[in-house]
Amino acid sequence: MNKIYYENLNDAIERNKPNISKTKRTLEEAGVKYVMSSWIDMHGIPKTKPVPMSDFEELCIGKGPQFAVHSVSFVPELTPADSDQIMLPDLNSVYICPWDKTIAIIFADLFWEGAPYNVCPRQALKRIIQEKQNEGYAGFAGIEPEFIVMKYNEKGEPVKAIDNDPLESIRPRRQAFGYDVEYSLDSMHFLKDMIDILGELGWNLHDVVAEGAYSQFELDFHYADLLQMADRLVFLKILLKEIAKKHDMFVTFMPKPTIGDWRSGGHINFSLQDVKTNTNLFKDGDKWSEESMHAVGGLLAHSEALTAITCPTVNSYNGLVPTVGGFEGGVHTWAPTNITYGHNNRSAQFRLPQNRYCIENRAADLTMNVYLALGMTISAAVEGIINKTDPGKPSDFDLYALKDEDFKKLGIRRLPRNLFQAVDYLKKDKLAEKVLGKVMLNSYVNYKNDEWERYHQAVTDWEVKEYLRLY
Repeated sequence: MNKIYYENLNDAIERNKPNISKTKRTLEEAGVKYVMSSWIDMHGIPKTKPVPMSDFEELCIGKGPQFAVHSVSFVPELTPADSDQIMLPDLNSVYICPWDKTIAIIFADLFWEGAPYNVCPRQALKRIIQEKQNEGYAGFAGIEPEFIVMKYNEKGEPVKAIDNDPLESIRPRRQAFGYDVEYSLDSMHFLKDMIDILGELGWNLHDVVAEGAYSQFELDFHYADLLQMADRLVFLKILLKEIAKKHDMFVTFMPKPTIGDWRSGGHINFSLQDVKTNTNLFKDGDKWSEESMHAVGGLLAHSEALTAITCPTVNSYNGLVPTVGGFEGGVHTWAPTNITYGHNNRSAQFRLPQNRYCIENRAADLTMNVYLALGMTISAAVEGIINKTDPGKPSDFDLYALKDEDFKKLGIRRLPRNLFQAVDYLKKDKLAEKVLGKVMLNSYVNYKNDEWERYHQAVTDWEVKEYLRLY
């Protein structure tokens, strides 16, 4: 079993030393001149200080740039009088930037006073992966990134970048964008660059989907182990933004940037392997295994807290609704609103797909910190297996057709309706405290409560239209 989590900086440096010369030679032969060793903040956003290749060896032994992280992220437990954090690159996570091959991004871990920094999400995921590996489990994930490509019009307003029906008065009632050949062709100037680059990276891109909203897309690429998938997703988000800039556009991962549109999600497809046999624990011959059902039970038990991480913004919950008035493309959103599971049921939070043995969490979007999301996912699933948690009966029916009394009769809980509710569950969840650690959980909860309070101090356009003249 591979060791990936180191409890002190010196051991992590020793991990790097045998690979420094080889990695440097590979980067220099590829034409790399600058390195961005990037750590991940509490929001899942990468941070860095670029260094020249001449400083590569120093960087790899912990003598590169240091950071006053408390001045960057919302981590109030540290003060300006505290020690800086040391960033140590992980030489197993090196990405040469296809849009500019003079630059390489290497994902890094933060250490503080010689130990893993307790508000480093990447370190938290590595710790959980190591723990579960020692217990005999290895987690894998595929993520379905959805996003909207936009641009600024002549007035400086953000608008859909690829939209042949810009006038509301003539827009079709049932939207034609999803899967459409014409709109896919109109998008190919952007999509070709993206497809070619992902092919060059060797991520085994399967397809690109013109999604339900105008200028909305989804990618389908191969699954990987949890740490690799988390790093890939962060790099992908950087990559998509850079490609869009070359076409005078920009990409947003905001779940609901416009009213009446399809939500942009980031479904997590999760599976577990037995580390001794390298077999999928969710598969038993040609049917779902007993372990898969217990894993679902564990995920259901922690659903509210998990959702506070996988849907972490005020805007996330605008998408977790069953219907939208004036919704383009139909009435139902296909987004989960209740805590249940079903076989290939896209109205359930957890879907057991008909073509693969993994558990799909549909209550997730790309504003999530993917490291924390995957750490919570594997922890809840393994807890369910160990405790033999009963998930109950599957909901293999249209959940949108049920009324409140039906949910009460069936004992089905509703997903949190807003960020405040979700975070209230998160702060009480003992598993979340174990995954994030007390300090990071406290920082996360404090930030999200602050986010909620600031949201409620804002006056929206909807409120002005609804109330200004009525009252």
